[in-house]
Amino acid sequence: MKRNVLYIEDNEKIGSWVKEELEQRGFSVQWLLSGEGAEQGVQQHEVIILDIMLPGLDGFTIGKRLKKAAPDVPILLLSARTSINDKVDGLQFADDYLTKPFHTDELVARLEVLIRRRGGTHAERIALGNRIEVDPQGQMVFDKHTGEEIILTGKQHQILMYFLRHPNQVLPKEQIYEAIWQEPYITGDKTIMVHIHRLRQKLERHPDSPEIIETLKGIGYRVKL
Repeated sequence: MKRNVLYIEDNEKIGSWVKEELEQRGFSVQWLLSGEGAEQGVQQHEVIILDIMLPGLDGFTIGKRLKKAAPDVPILLLSARTSINDKVDGLQFADDYLTKPFHTDELVARLEVLIRRRGGTHAERIALGNRIEVDPQGQMVFDKHTGEEIILTGKQHQILMYFLRHPNQVLPKEQIYEAIWQEPYITGDKTIMVHIHRLRQKLERHPDSPEIIETLKGIGYRVKL
């Protein structure tokens, strides 16, 4: 279910932060500090994130080369440049343009839109109960009766996808917490309980009698497929 991202960014602080955030949300990230040789293997990626201000050749030049090498792989330009001219020039070859500073939730949302546009979401959907469907490729959640997308917060999305990577398994709250938050669980912490309660409010037909996210008292939680 991981989606491959090519990320070209020379700022190591920003690059490390974005790579970590994306990997926590289920992406597989190849991070390059420059565009040197980026055309090689570009077709293996589902989307490209490209900074404009790079050492050597700038992002505009690199982006045009990448688009020529892989016309069907969408490019998202990421830049501190905010002028309309820069945006217009960039969108001559790129598929989207996001200015710095930005929130990772917006970055992820834009990446998922680009991946869906590419047509990579034809995989069979996963049914959760009688109401919910999950697109495993685009990792989108839908109400199958209305066809509407169900919008989850970042943590809710990560928790649900973690369940789907471990179907039919009973997962202790400690394991879920440490996988999502990447830090040790503290006994008595109610964070997971609160997030799963809110996730049930969005997914379950009757949140007080859940059918999708089961609670096994004293053990943990389970999503059965």
